Amino acid sequence: MTNTGRGFITHDDSRRFWIRGYPANVWVATDVRESRHWVARHNGVSKTKDQAQALVTTAVEAEQATWDALSNEAKALTPGRPGDITIP
Repeated sequence: MTNTGRGFITHDDSRRFWIRGYPANVWVATDVRESRHWVARHNGVSKTKDQAQALVTTAVEAEQATWDALSNEAKALTPGRPGDITIP
């Protein structure tokens, strides 16, 4: 689900459950009642870990391909090639 900005993750949410965002609008949270309510509140769709990892990997590979296509001068101005990400 897409981060809609202010109020997407409230202070109360972050106190009640662990949550972390990844590329491709993938959000990983502890599986508790409060996190399921958060997903429903934002019209999110639950995915298996494998499905979520596939989304993240596809997004990272696209970012890597974009970086690879940069000129050497442009690469020198960036922090570096995006690294692979494995979600927990």
